[in-house]
Amino acid sequence: MTADRAVGDPTAPDAPVPQGDYTSARVAAGLVHTAGMTPRAGGGMAATGVLGAGLGVPDARPLAALAARRAVDAGRKAAEAAGLRLASAVSMTVYVAATADFTEHSRVADGASEAVRELLGGPPPARAAIGVSSLPSGAPVEVSLVLAVADAGRPPGSA
Repeated sequence: MTADRAVGDPTAPDAPVPQGDYTSARVAAGLVHTAGMTPRAGGGMAATGVLGAGLGVPDARPLAALAARRAVDAGRKAAEAAGLRLASAVSMTVYVAATADFTEHSRVADGASEAVRELLGGPPPARAAIGVSSLPSGAPVEVSLVLAVADAGRPPGSA
């Protein structure tokens, strides 16, 4: 097993592919760290906009879920490339492009939390929901994860 591994398979359909000089996910010190993932589908951004200026919480929650699923996918690929499997989500950061008066960041981030729990089970990760003025490519949300890994041969829940 390599202690420090990066991943990003541009041949997989809708694979999380870096949009700059970075990797989609990296295994280091027993954890997988993902890059920030935006809600991309079908080769492009699923939606663009700013919360509080045309987009509302009902619009953004499924976009946060999509971004979170992409982050889990990137983390899973990195773990598998290192001979590991994902065990749980430890920490999640959800960036929300929002107007200065928008205050429902946590409700948007709940969409990401629900997707991560659906995919990985277990308790929800520690989470920060941060409002920003803009995100890459006009994305309304961006999600990054820190994931715990386990040996691929070990059953879930074993020590």
